[in-house]
Amino acid sequence: MKKKCFSVLLAMVLAVTALAGCGGSKDSGETSKAVENTSEAAEGGEETTGGEGAFKIGGIGPVTGDTAIYGLAVQNGMTIAIDEINAAGGINGYQIEMKFEDDQSDPELSINAYNTLKDWGMQMLLGTVTSGACEAVVAETYEDNMYQITPSGTSVAAIQYENAFRMCFSDPAQGAESAKYIKNNNLGTKVAVIYDSSDTYSSGIYQAFAQEAQTQGLEIVAAESFTADTNTDFSVQVQKAKDAGADLVFLPIYYQEASLILAKANEIGYAPQFFGCDGMDGLLTLENFDVSLAEGLMLMTPFSADAEDELTQNFVAKYQEDYGEIPNQFAADAYDAAYVIKAAAEQAKITPDMDASAICDALKTAMTEISYTGLTGHDITWGEDGEPTKEPIVVKITDGAYEFM
Repeated sequence: MKKKCFSVLLAMVLAVTALAGCGGSKDSGETSKAVENTSEAAEGGEETTGGEGAFKIGGIGPVTGDTAIYGLAVQNGMTIAIDEINAAGGINGYQIEMKFEDDQSDPELSINAYNTLKDWGMQMLLGTVTSGACEAVVAETYEDNMYQITPSGTSVAAIQYENAFRMCFSDPAQGAESAKYIKNNNLGTKVAVIYDSSDTYSSGIYQAFAQEAQTQGLEIVAAESFTADTNTDFSVQVQKAKDAGADLVFLPIYYQEASLILAKANEIGYAPQFFGCDGMDGLLTLENFDVSLAEGLMLMTPFSADAEDELTQNFVAKYQEDYGEIPNQFAADAYDAAYVIKAAAEQAKITPDMDASAICDALKTAMTEISYTGLTGHDITWGEDGEPTKEPIVVKITDGAYEFM
């Protein structure tokens, strides 16, 4: 089967992201709304009811733990989209039921969550959120021939089988596109990289970046790593970047570690151009973080809440109304992924009386036939490898907000 040949070599664990929220059932014909009670979601998962003859779409991600900011966003974005789709008549005239399960970013718990959703009658999976969990679950969905689209699982192995698709860029794509953007926009000539060698996401982006940087003629003057056990003090890494004369520091890491690196750089008077990827999203909402330290930082992200198009502004307003905060890219990826399911399902003309395997077979073809424009890109298409084709978006943090470049 396609993609299967390299799956064994690539199946390593990444714990990246998180999901949470909760809700209650509704009568047939009504739309559902997530309840802002994460503890209830963690105990039993969010479930919305679409009535008899409804499609059943499951979601999996960490609704508890250190990375819950990502999962809460995914669940919330997914909920808003499904509410809208149901209110507009559903998919092919049928409503959608949604149930979301917590996996705490743990591969084993993610498989447990998947089995719970199968027992519930899931026909399609939107998830999982983190790459390591996704790599574990995709082996299960492949064996069951269950359609799967991950909003945010970026590792190559997260969609290694023919039943799986991705809304976001892969790790290699982010690394290569970052190097091209830095070169094309003359952001720096001497580059330092600080990355997490214990993390599939971070090391995968770094490897692709280093390869493309060589092609682009960028000089990597320092490549400093850390691990999950040494991610609290970055004095050595930052000092080495400064001593090497790096005028740009590439950070293919998550916002928690990035906040510490920015603080350390400020402490020693080091002010290069900082450039990150989608894991950096969330930095501006990190508790007790001085956002002025991120002034001028650039990152590749598929979404900005400050975009002025009507779709984005309506989504942001709805998200703030329902959840009291500004959505991040993970919420946008999940929102779009739900609408992609709708587009593919309508292209394939599936109905709820079909079993999950038959639905998967129909959607595998339909996914390569549709084009989708949403919050995270225009005219997005998918190949048989499950990867999306879309233009990267780069934003710059200016006065504590994202500015499109």
